[in-house]
Amino acid sequence: MIPPFTPQQFIEVFVRYNEAVWPAQLALNGVALAVLALLFARPGRAIAALLAVLWAWTGIAYHLLFFREINAAATLFGALFLAGAGVFAWEGVVRNRLTFAWSAGLRGAAGLALALYALAVYPLVALNLGRAYPAMPTFGAPCPTTIFTLGVLAFLRPPCRAHVFIAPLLWAVVGSQVALFFGIYEDLGLVAAGAAGAVFALKRRA
Repeated sequence: MIPPFTPQQFIEVFVRYNEAVWPAQLALNGVALAVLALLFARPGRAIAALLAVLWAWTGIAYHLLFFREINAAATLFGALFLAGAGVFAWEGVVRNRLTFAWSAGLRGAAGLALALYALAVYPLVALNLGRAYPAMPTFGAPCPTTIFTLGVLAFLRPPCRAHVFIAPLLWAVVGSQVALFFGIYEDLGLVAAGAAGAVFALKRRA
């Protein structure tokens, strides 16, 4: 499917978004680091609440306020991210049914690798490909946020509700297609994140 906008229009959305919300990107990175630190303390409610904040931010601040200017489907994308935020808030905060714990095994290593990719490697790849700030996706934009989230979900302890994976996995499919079409190759991390997330979801369900 050919997107209804040009690569230049796509990049210009990031420019407008980044310039308009600065310095919120710093706060969003701080939220992500807080999530990683909280994995050692196992406060499921706090982690779920912070993930809900990240997903609500992406749905409203990026999709509905900026991306919708060039793509009508952004309304649906915004709704997807708000639904994801709602699931984290309902299951993790209201019902307190999400438990996270640090893991030193293969699953933990994969989760940490995805989280660090989203926070540190992702912007470095973008810079290496010639996309400097503000013409680059920053944390809080859909793709790095999704990669980070799937990394954190690697630390979800059973029993868990597999539907917390639905919104991140759906965006992994959508975002990876745009990455290939427009050459935003740092977003190809979504492919690895989506594959890992699917395994995490199936094993947690089992």
